[in-house]
Amino acid sequence: MDVRNTAGGSLQISLDVIAKIARLAALEVDGVADVSSGGAQTMRGLLSKTSLQKDVAVDMKDGVAAVTVHIIPYYGSKVMDVCKKVQENVKQTIQIMTGITVSRVNVVAAGLAEPKAADAE
Repeated sequence: MDVRNTAGGSLQISLDVIAKIARLAALEVDGVADVSSGGAQTMRGLLSKTSLQKDVAVDMKDGVAAVTVHIIPYYGSKVMDVCKKVQENVKQTIQIMTGITVSRVNVVAAGLAEPKAADAE
């Protein structure tokens, strides 16, 4: 949690809020179908450790955030390009909205989604 003291008291931003911002920022990027760890799609996935992973993880140290986002890109998209755009958008959005410095954004392509209906035609 990021805490800042002001003359009127303290201001706190929960890690859950930062994670929500990261999730929504990732979903804004073309080529991202979902933000998900992708581990719970089968019974085996439900029982494996990967299903316990968070879709977005935020680690704060000394007021600096490190973020890990698990995305599901669309089939046919350039996955590495999508991941780079997610990195940029997540970092920029968190920094603009919260004023918190983001040291790194790790993006994991955790699955692949079928193409959008409009692209399939």
